[in-house]
Amino acid sequence: MPSIESKDIHKIVVACDAGMGSSVMLASQLRKQLKAQNIQVEHTPVNTIPADADVVLCHAGLANRARAGAPDKVLISFQVFIGDPSVTKLISTIKSGGTVDA
Repeated sequence: MPSIESKDIHKIVVACDAGMGSSVMLASQLRKQLKAQNIQVEHTPVNTIPADADVVLCHAGLANRARAGAPDKVLISFQVFIGDPSVTKLISTIKSGGTVDA
């Protein structure tokens, strides 16, 4: 299972499929919360996760597709777009330092 030290995270990708805007809102929220850490946050379709992504966030329903497309990336799945404990934990770990596990 991939993991990464928080200091080595430079790019987070929010992968989606539906195009309903929820993942765009999540990416925007992450950008604001991680601005001081100088981490790039992108929003991409789940089928085109960029090779330079360090961490991939996606809805649990898309996790298998994201894992298939980016098997070597730290993948964090979530249930709800705003306020999910998995996303909160990621932000906290990045800000305080530590290891982010898939």
